[in-house]
Amino acid sequence: MAAISFNPRLNVQGGRKNHGVVVEEIEGLIRIYGDGQVERPPIIPSTPCMVTNGVVSKDVAIEKFTNLWTRIYVPSYSSKMPLLVYFHGGGFCVGSASWRCYHEFLAALASKAGCIILSLNYRLAPENRLPAAYDDGINTLMWVKQEARNGANEHKWWLNQCRYSSLFLAGDSAGANIAYNVAIRSYGISGSSIKPLILKGIILIQPFFGGEERTISEMHAAQPPNSALTLSVFDTYWRLSLPLGANRDHPWCNPLAEGATTLRELKLPGAMVCISEMDILKDRNLEFCNALASAGKWVETRMYKGVGHAFQILHNSQFSQIRTQEMMSHLKAFINQ
Repeated sequence: MAAISFNPRLNVQGGRKNHGVVVEEIEGLIRIYGDGQVERPPIIPSTPCMVTNGVVSKDVAIEKFTNLWTRIYVPSYSSKMPLLVYFHGGGFCVGSASWRCYHEFLAALASKAGCIILSLNYRLAPENRLPAAYDDGINTLMWVKQEARNGANEHKWWLNQCRYSSLFLAGDSAGANIAYNVAIRSYGISGSSIKPLILKGIILIQPFFGGEERTISEMHAAQPPNSALTLSVFDTYWRLSLPLGANRDHPWCNPLAEGATTLRELKLPGAMVCISEMDILKDRNLEFCNALASAGKWVETRMYKGVGHAFQILHNSQFSQIRTQEMMSHLKAFINQ
């Protein structure tokens, strides 16, 4: 996989349109004007569906009203395969299921792990603040459930190869936050059924959680060059995505905050949490894993040395390729255990 440049100054387009003053900006990624206009420069190229390493991919519409769609990856396996619903990262504000870096990563994961992947293109903030992305995740599960029950001919090319008893929710960064919140909604305290689907596990890669009180790694982590996540970027994403008036101790940001449903009360499947050593989220991710274990939940924690946030997508470190292969092996083992 090719490295993705994350120097925003290389991706800023000239000539700002007359939308008034800029009220929020993450340079090179997103710009919000006073009149509500949102611009997202094409920092990362998109790629069409194609056959990659024997994996067939197709884009499928789920809900036309919200423009919710998914890119489905089906590897060439003769037996039925686990189903993994994946949520891309991007601070809830940027990203796409068609981004080349996600296409390459997920096609490789589908091939290596022997699983069918639905990569969801959910609604983005600030136009659609949380819980819009969570709602899109739940609606996707309800759509899969309905299509599985109906046995629709147009979806047999992937549904017939799914092992419904092995559903996984996964994502990286903000996508991991979405996977977690969709899991507790569909599997947790509400008790709502998604049968014939059975949620077997959640995979949280560098999960994007926060809090008003800073952790040591948020303040002092040694960042790799052109890091995908700095503290100022972290804060801006939360300002743009949380409900208006909420702070970073809102339960959607901080699942361990006072007032949030305690982990012991939640019914959760087994979890795998992947943490990067040079990520500002490292300490918060470790704290979350320890809280899960203390609450009696089954959690597998994996630490990746010498790499930062989103290394497996951006390949912006000399260790990225090696650590990505390690991660792929860990994901394969977790999905097929």
